[in-house]
Amino acid sequence: MSDTKFSPIAVDLEEGKKYAWCTCGHSETQPFCNGAHRAANATPPLKFTCEEPKEAYLCTCKKTDNPPYCDGSHNR
Repeated sequence: MSDTKFSPIAVDLEEGKKYAWCTCGHSETQPFCNGAHRAANATPPLKFTCEEPKEAYLCTCKKTDNPPYCDGSHNR
């Protein structure tokens, strides 16, 4: 059974916009980075740009093989 704490978050991504996906899990603005990794001495964010406008499910368990997108790893 999956833990809803780690369920993906649906977001509307804008074409050409730059995003910073949280890789450490410390951000209070999941799935995006808020800089909390600095105080926790954790991993920096993954920066990406969306090529086209779309709704996407971004990973919050941080175990995806397709970051920043959820691949169902939270169910394993």
